[in-house]
Amino acid sequence: MKVYQEKQGIVNTGIEITHYEILQEKAKDGLLKLSMSLGIEVMRMIFEEDVTMYAGPKGKHGTAERIGYRHGSDQTTVVMGGQKIRVERPRVRAADGSGELPLPSLGQFQTEDPLNDAIMAKLLAGVSTRKYTSTIEGDIKGGAVCTSKSEVSRRFIKEMDKMMEEFFTRPLCDDYPVIMMDGLELGKMTILAAMGIDRDGRKHMLGIIEGGSENTTVVKGLLEDLIGRGLDPSRPRLYVLDGGKALHKGVTDVFGKEALIQRCQVHKKRNVLSYLPKSEQANISKDLTMAYKEFEYAEARDQLLSIAKRLEDRYPKATASILEGLEETLTVHRLKVPGLLRETLCSTNPMESANSACRGIIRRVSNFKDGKMALRHAAAGFMGAERGFKRVRGYKHMGVLLAMLKIQSDDQAVIKTA
Repeated sequence: MKVYQEKQGIVNTGIEITHYEILQEKAKDGLLKLSMSLGIEVMRMIFEEDVTMYAGPKGKHGTAERIGYRHGSDQTTVVMGGQKIRVERPRVRAADGSGELPLPSLGQFQTEDPLNDAIMAKLLAGVSTRKYTSTIEGDIKGGAVCTSKSEVSRRFIKEMDKMMEEFFTRPLCDDYPVIMMDGLELGKMTILAAMGIDRDGRKHMLGIIEGGSENTTVVKGLLEDLIGRGLDPSRPRLYVLDGGKALHKGVTDVFGKEALIQRCQVHKKRNVLSYLPKSEQANISKDLTMAYKEFEYAEARDQLLSIAKRLEDRYPKATASILEGLEETLTVHRLKVPGLLRETLCSTNPMESANSACRGIIRRVSNFKDGKMALRHAAAGFMGAERGFKRVRGYKHMGVLLAMLKIQSDDQAVIKTA
């Protein structure tokens, strides 16, 4: 079990892996798309370090060692990912009036691609900053450039690696009234991910862990990691899960038996239909959809019970599936969550964009060396996915959800003290 977290020492990202195992063209294309956006940010950070070397920290003008001063910025062209791109570069004037001072890193970025094969290999492998020097300076078989000759390249990959590490170890300062959890298959490996929806309806990737949603220990490990990073376990919230028993047990073990769980209606429908012949599936699927669309909890429940009754004699397993966890498939109904927000929270579908981003990066990778490598790929994918997240459908009704969660929590408190 490996949570993507450095502070507890659970993950050691210094993975020994050969050039050929990683740098298959299959894997490179997807990561390159993500790395371009991250790389530009890292490049800006390095430019700022160069400027600080000349002009001192921004806002501190009395630095005695200063040999230059900031002088605005302009556009320039650099090489990244095999193409020329335009970026903004800061300018520095010499304090003695002799002219503009060159940024030491700019020349390198204009002539050498920081996302060359060697760099991409190390990003995919997840070389830790502690082991970076010893591994990156070694010759890489296959003719890749030895980046020990370039201090700029060393700075670049160290910042990229650090950025990915920090993404999933960042403190969870905001509260998330909704948490969704889902598993992602990466070849023979499985990654469990957690996503939070904040009070404004914005999605945030909270954490990932190596292991499947069918393992309670894995589920609890991820949830305890979130609590360790600042998630308040006492806050009322809604947990949206598929039908996995381990997910359910993990949530109730960590957050208590009173935890509000919304079972994914999409997963439930699929499970019910799997027990029916094809000739029956279309009609029953329509009936289930109509039942779940009912606004009132009692109406939805009655319709589901009616469907189960109709199927009982001929398809008892389908009936059993409808009845199993029925109440938890209707949690959003009991909470009276309105309209589009209900459609959003009744399933784990909001995580699909994030999962799709991960699959896009590794879709043609048939084999991972180990779980650490799979975890690294997933981290890269989820970082890229979060950058494109939009607010969930129905976000304007998040206030209604918050109010109902508080009422539910207060009712539970009364029951406990009674």
